Amino acid sequence: MPKTPPNTTPQRTPPAPAPAQRAALLAWYRAHRRRLPWREAPSLYKTVVSEFMLQQTQVETVLHYFARWLKKFPDFAALAAAREAEVVKLWEGLGYYRRARLLHALAREFVRLPAPPRTAEAWRELPGVGPYTAAAISSIAFGAPAAVVDGNVVRVLARLLGERRQFKDGSAAVKFFTPAADALLDATNPGDHNQAMMELGATVCTRRHPLCTVCPLVTWCVAAARGEADDLPRLAAKKTTRTELVRLWIERDGALLLHRRPASSRRLAKLCELPDAASLPAAKIEKKPLAVKRRTIANQLFIESIHRATLPANLPDPAKDASSGLLWATPARHARLTLSGPHRQWVEELRKMNPE
Repeated sequence: MPKTPPNTTPQRTPPAPAPAQRAALLAWYRAHRRRLPWREAPSLYKTVVSEFMLQQTQVETVLHYFARWLKKFPDFAALAAAREAEVVKLWEGLGYYRRARLLHALAREFVRLPAPPRTAEAWRELPGVGPYTAAAISSIAFGAPAAVVDGNVVRVLARLLGERRQFKDGSAAVKFFTPAADALLDATNPGDHNQAMMELGATVCTRRHPLCTVCPLVTWCVAAARGEADDLPRLAAKKTTRTELVRLWIERDGALLLHRRPASSRRLAKLCELPDAASLPAAKIEKKPLAVKRRTIANQLFIESIHRATLPANLPDPAKDASSGLLWATPARHARLTLSGPHRQWVEELRKMNPE
């Protein structure tokens, strides 16, 4: 018989797990869960904010931002009443700024609703809420029987089931394992169950060197029995693109020249960064860089060399052209502007290293 081509095997729905698995998972979670601010004195608003902040961001990074956010915007009404610039400024450094704008838009729609949505389907009607976030919010806040499936949950399920197939990306893996997550869900305690699955993936069933000996599901784990936990799940490697940029450090009368990205930018819309050399072809650029920095956005690696530069004396001030996006920022104005996290850090570092 001909072999089945890779990745075309029909998806199967794994059999429903034994209640003992759910009980073991829940008992472990209640004994070992981390004390996190959105879990202490929980509220719907805290759950929504934390779920937005935790998308593609580690818990340790979120903690400081969450505390600041709750102090500035304690509820949906306060967030809805804020200006977008205030919201994005408070998010500065957390990355993926579209989340902040969508959370702001969600708050504005939420305060107009006659009652909070209670189901995952209803939550998906609000800005920025996809299947995972809808399941998390509705199950944690309202006990809705909706299973969450993110990278942590995929890892737990792939190992628990011993699934060896390779997935083209995380989205394909999420789609495949959703039936298994639904089958495993504890419908009587869906909020705690979902948090337990995420907690297990984050703290025990980790990407590298999982702690199988203390895992509450090890008795049933196929990958642990085979000694394959480190190898699963299997996701095709992402191709990383490399981009090199020359950034300019131009000062005039104590102000630093910055470039604000247009609102239409796919990433970092309306955020300020050091201008790139291509935007100022007349600039005289020093050959030796002040610094060479690296950052990664999704699967793109950016290598940015920052060079001191000057503008010809007879060149009209480029910041006076509103379409250029360029602006002069004194230290006081710089503090009020919203910069991308890396550029904020780099500018502060260079100012300390190269005082006027």
